[in-house]
Amino acid sequence: MARQSTVGDKSLAFAKRVAKCYRYLIDKKKETILSKQILRSGTSIGANIREGLYAQSRKDFISKMNIALKEASETDYWIEVLYSAEYFSEIEYTSLKNDNEEIIKLLTSIIKTTKANTPK
Repeated sequence: MARQSTVGDKSLAFAKRVAKCYRYLIDKKKETILSKQILRSGTSIGANIREGLYAQSRKDFISKMNIALKEASETDYWIEVLYSAEYFSEIEYTSLKNDNEEIIKLLTSIIKTTKANTPK
């Protein structure tokens, strides 16, 4: 059983949305390149958070959260590209973007707090 965390729960829910988005892009929009990019980065966020929950040290934890943050930033890029290329409606775009931005804010806060509470 995985440890509980708000950011972990949100990233898992987001990964599920991204997987459904991937299927939508493949099946309905016949888009095969960009869809793989968002699938990879969007699901990697939660995978890195999950790894971080079982980190061997604070340094390892911070590293995993930073990787998750980078993946969330990349996902934000792909969301914008797909929207600007008219694969997403404005509603779909706003919904995905808001969920991803919430994860970015949580990760940023976690990283800052952990760094501030880590003895030097």
